[in-house]
Amino acid sequence: MKVIVTVVEKITSEAHIDIPDGLNKSAIKQHIVDRYNTGGMQAEMNIFQVEFESISARIVQEHSSTKSASIEEVRL
Repeated sequence: MKVIVTVVEKITSEAHIDIPDGLNKSAIKQHIVDRYNTGGMQAEMNIFQVEFESISARIVQEHSSTKSASIEEVRL
């Protein structure tokens, strides 16, 4: 029997970065967005939390007499 398992996850990553002192809220936001968009935070990003949104399995049953297959989906 073949089973195709699909896992949907919500991953939260966290980075501890240094930014210049004295920036206002808008400048902090822009600094972080710019750094993220240029790939400057990728090295600092670590997975902080993983939540499973859903897990499902599709059971594939092959019918040897008719050379066909049927698929049944199961939510876990």
